[in-house]
Amino acid sequence: MASQIPSQSQAGSNSQDTNLGNTSQVSKSELKRRAKQQKAREQKAEKEASRKDAQKSERNGPEKDLLEGDLNPNQYFEIRSRQINRLRETKEPNPYPHKFHVSTTIPDFIEVYAHIESGAVDRESEVQVGVRIMAIRSYGQSLCFYDCKAEGIGIQIVCQATESTATLMEQKNLLKRGDWIGVIGHPGRTKPRSRDTGELSVFAREIVLLSPCLRSLPTVHFGFKDKEQRYRQRFVDLIINDSTRLIFETRTKVIKHIRRFFDDRNFLEVQTPMMNRIAGGAAARPFKTFHNDLNTELYMRVAPELYLKQLVVGGLERVYEIGRQFRNEDIDLTHNPEFTSCEFYWAFADVFDVMNLTEELVSSLVYSIKGSYESVWHQQDGTEYHINWKGPWKRIQMIPALEEAVGEKFPPPDQLHTDEANDFLKRVLDAKNIQCSAPQTNARMIDKLVGEYIESKCINPTFITGHPQVMSPLAKADRNVPGLCERFEVFVCKFEVANAYTELNDPVDQRARFLEQAKDKAKGDNEAHLIDETFCQSLEYALPPTGGWGMGIDRMVMFMTNNYSIREVLTFPMLRDHEENPVSDGTGQIPQGHSAVPLESSKVWSEGSLA
Repeated sequence: MASQIPSQSQAGSNSQDTNLGNTSQVSKSELKRRAKQQKAREQKAEKEASRKDAQKSERNGPEKDLLEGDLNPNQYFEIRSRQINRLRETKEPNPYPHKFHVSTTIPDFIEVYAHIESGAVDRESEVQVGVRIMAIRSYGQSLCFYDCKAEGIGIQIVCQATESTATLMEQKNLLKRGDWIGVIGHPGRTKPRSRDTGELSVFAREIVLLSPCLRSLPTVHFGFKDKEQRYRQRFVDLIINDSTRLIFETRTKVIKHIRRFFDDRNFLEVQTPMMNRIAGGAAARPFKTFHNDLNTELYMRVAPELYLKQLVVGGLERVYEIGRQFRNEDIDLTHNPEFTSCEFYWAFADVFDVMNLTEELVSSLVYSIKGSYESVWHQQDGTEYHINWKGPWKRIQMIPALEEAVGEKFPPPDQLHTDEANDFLKRVLDAKNIQCSAPQTNARMIDKLVGEYIESKCINPTFITGHPQVMSPLAKADRNVPGLCERFEVFVCKFEVANAYTELNDPVDQRARFLEQAKDKAKGDNEAHLIDETFCQSLEYALPPTGGWGMGIDRMVMFMTNNYSIREVLTFPMLRDHEENPVSDGTGQIPQGHSAVPLESSKVWSEGSLA
């Protein structure tokens, strides 16, 4: 029996025969072919084993067997939070480092290295950039592409095993969509097979996690389009939608141009109080607040006008202010309770000087933004308007235009404040079937008629002039027509964008106007002016002949960005309370029935793998 046990050499020979066949019966070429097949099978088995090990390692636990598309937002948040909590404990790596030095911005990077040819890498240059990951494309363990964005501009990060450190290749599985990362590497350009020119990229040598995104981002494919959610979560809106960033960049350009325009003409920019004991300067319903230490009820300002004119009295002869105003009024497509306006006051100027300056300011503003004096604007119903902003603009006298529209002769302008005029205006409204909500004061009814018959026909910038004094308690009386005042409003596409007048500087007349407004207040007009004794007293120290002006910044931005809703041009517009507002329960989870992002389709979350 012992003679039947093969020696070690015989066992090896028999094993080889088993794999390759009986070598005594085959040719040498067949032996080589079989050896090659055996080697290929072994290599395939090794690759499969490596792939399974990598998948198991990436999942880092049984809770990560699901793909991101299989998880709802709370599940994703819980799993990613666990992952980051482990990093907090181990600091390998620290998920929230204090600092990362950025050597160049993405726009500068693109400009400096645009000359690099496809397939080339500039290894003599090293760059450090900070970017947010928007998408991940992985090709095995040795190659990965990160589509990133910073400052609204996209850039590709290439991570190759041959170019990167071992630590980077180990840590790349920690990186997810939405993470902020710091990249150290070399500029270069890929060499794709499908097109001639490759993508300018950073070939990463090292990647540092700067701040992980714990929430799952909406995908680029399905987007983040629900308007209500975009306004409530402007941070997500800005991450996903480049168009939103462009709106706010345009808004900044508008404000910079206005500020530069006035600075170049020796106007002094000032800041005035936002809380006042009396809400004056505009016909608007104010917000109330309370100061505990002073035990005093205060009003949020509706306009800075009265303070600015006091500064002109004091000798600041050219002043302007760009700031927030607060009006407790309806929320609609063109109104937000808080908004931004610009007001200026110009000593020794009148309404006609201000009219000319308005044309110059607005037309130059449009040209600086659009590159021409023409723009296109769409209403909510899709109506398209082509606007020509170049001066001179059309000018319409209010009362003659109304008389022509309604076919009746109005009372003399100096009688438009009387009860007889009130009866006349009510009769005209009834005859034309125009509704005016209470209180039906003379000023409100005239304004209703203007909106119906004049404003609705103003498409290109148009000056409406010749307002009755009853509508303008702070404007100086017309030098030629008793009962009218020197005032204009600018309307574009039926919306008011500016308002100006020769300022009333007679303290006796001003007090009488305030008393007339007090009567309207007593009738229930919450927008009528209160008597501001301090302002009246300032006029007794002599206000020089002055032209004053105000313009809504938000509405100009709406026209410059072709948006019909004011909410689109405000970073955080006021919204009605919503049952889906995110409510914290102390854990970071969104309670049942609440949603940080609409869950209309699980596909919204289906890009990328959580593992």
